[in-house]
Amino acid sequence: MNTYAYARVSAKDQNLERQLVAFIEFGIEKSRIFSDKKSGKDFERKEYKRLLKKLKNGDLLVIKSIDRLGRNYDQIIAEWAHITNTIGADILVLDMPLLDTRTKTETLVGKFISDVVLQVLSFVAENERENIKARQAEGIRAAIGKGIKFGRRPTEYSDEFLSVACDYIEKRINSKTAMNLLGLKKNNFYYHIDYIEKRINSKTAMNLLGLKKNNFYYHIYRIKDLYY
Repeated sequence: MNTYAYARVSAKDQNLERQLVAFIEFGIEKSRIFSDKKSGKDFERKEYKRLLKKLKNGDLLVIKSIDRLGRNYDQIIAEWAHITNTIGADILVLDMPLLDTRTKTETLVGKFISDVVLQVLSFVAENERENIKARQAEGIRAAIGKGIKFGRRPTEYSDEFLSVACDYIEKRINSKTAMNLLGLKKNNFYYHIDYIEKRINSKTAMNLLGLKKNNFYYHIYRIKDLYY
């Protein structure tokens, strides 16, 4: 029989340390601890899938709390059944000793209590996820109401910039001269040329650059070939 552990946090900037310390104190080898930094909305997680492939009949899976397994009520119940019934492994939830399948619930009352605890905690896990989403949505709505804008601020180009870009495209100046005039290094220079292509619609760009359709696309694709 092997003992494994699974830890999870929802975001890359969150810390797994508290869960890992609990597992090590329980006596689990580091090589048998699996962890993901991903949302608990489903079980599409790389390390969790690796763990399932390792679990065998008679093994023990340890988790810190039920919401570390997941935050979707139906999926938690289904995954619990898959591990304990299909695979035949046991599960221990450190923060809730009642959820320890090594303690066989031979009586109807014992099984009932265990099932109720699992379902209640699974419900709480999903409910908390929904509350988090609701709080985030409320915060965003409040911020928008105050005039706060989200997302990266769009780049605005001056007439001087577009004039230099036009001169470069029309071969009136070379790239070195254009970069010096704009104060840009090579990578940034071609980044902005590419950005203009993606962010400004073709009709507007052609008018700004004074190019007809055929010449416009010829120069745009030539720039892309040089850059990439």
